[in-house]
Amino acid sequence: MPATTIFGRRRSALRRVPDLFAMTAPLMIRLPDGSREVMVERFRHPMGVLYFTAFWHLGDPCETVRLAQGEIRGDGPWKVGAAVVQVLGCHGSEPACAAEFDSWRDYLVQAGDEYPTREIIVRITQARGAIV
Repeated sequence: MPATTIFGRRRSALRRVPDLFAMTAPLMIRLPDGSREVMVERFRHPMGVLYFTAFWHLGDPCETVRLAQGEIRGDGPWKVGAAVVQVLGCHGSEPACAAEFDSWRDYLVQAGDEYPTREIIVRITQARGAIV
């Protein structure tokens, strides 16, 4: 039976839409060409979503920090232009991304001071036009 108020009117169920930028679960992005990448950091950007790939700091940030362009739509999975962002599946559904995320998580445990500080990450995102 639907929930009702004390006045006998039906109460609508308010559904909380998951916020792409508040998610703590690991996320991956499927790009228009079909390739998939793990998103280890993500930020709002006026043109879409700015995201960091796994091990981004070991390469050139001009290549490993990427912009998915387009309007953000949906409530999980999310569409960003022609790309799709979703919670990273298990080894059975997305084995390559799941293995990459496991390697990333193991690296972070061992990296110590090798991984850039939050301040450095924020500076990079601001330099790329992200909304922090």
